[in-house]
Amino acid sequence: MDFARTIKKAVPHQRVIFTVHEMKRLGRGAAELPAIAEDLRHHDIELELLSGPLKGVHDPSGHGAALFAFFAGMAESEREHIREKSSEDQASARERGRHGGRPKVVDEDMVAYARSLRAHGVPVPEIARKLVIPSGKNKAPPSTASSPKTTRSDRQRGHQTPRCHPMPLPG
Repeated sequence: MDFARTIKKAVPHQRVIFTVHEMKRLGRGAAELPAIAEDLRHHDIELELLSGPLKGVHDPSGHGAALFAFFAGMAESEREHIREKSSEDQASARERGRHGGRPKVVDEDMVAYARSLRAHGVPVPEIARKLVIPSGKNKAPPSTASSPKTTRSDRQRGHQTPRCHPMPLPG
């Protein structure tokens, strides 16, 4: 919009057309679309819709103002339909035992272990190497989980590397 206004200001006699793919890309709600229509009318900028039932070039003044009000109502109606459909789909997924989001791979024991290592001055990259994720996409390879390595600095500090679920260090 700013660019279209800049062009119209630079060359007032030139026809300027603001093009959007579809009406729902123009504004976020019914309240916003009439304001956009008024802005287009005030700056004498036409609107072109590339798809949808009313595709074409529209002048927001005169009969175009009523058309913009209609567009606003239709866009709001479509957004409400999408919102309702999404809610229904999420409820259906919950009924089937599916919950959105990523499963947790770090449990409270791992957090406590990492904090105790950090409190003992272990650098973060070294802590990350010590924590073994037992399940999920980032699961540690079997060789890492079954035979963890203890570094020389670990032995000097008295630390042990956890196998699957790390436990906090004593004392």
